[in-house]
Amino acid sequence: MIKSLDDLRKIREEHQNKINLRQHSENGMNTIEVLVGMATCGITAGARETLNTFVEELGKQGLSNTKVVTVGCIGYCHSEPTVQINVPGKEPVLYGNVKKERVGEIIEKHIKGGQPVENLVLHMNFERT
Repeated sequence: MIKSLDDLRKIREEHQNKINLRQHSENGMNTIEVLVGMATCGITAGARETLNTFVEELGKQGLSNTKVVTVGCIGYCHSEPTVQINVPGKEPVLYGNVKKERVGEIIEKHIKGGQPVENLVLHMNFERT
């Protein structure tokens, strides 16, 4: 319950960090993007929970070089929820079956450690011909 203007300010500050993770990062061109497929098939498979967990965990860890972006269909409905990690200067990595319980592992191993979580990777070619 909000009892004062200070209570309202505190709530705003708590949620501003989550908004910032969804809109931009502080590092511009060195931003790691976390794209979460939010088409109907993804949402049905749990993508909303996956998205919320990424936002919450990245916020808790203060990873300001990371931006969470919702996207439409990524094209792998059989492997929803799907998440693509774009690290500047590296090939994108597409993950399948990313339930909220696997988010912490992706953050630790891939986003922080630079090593994809191989048992979740959907191998595909991102080259255009």
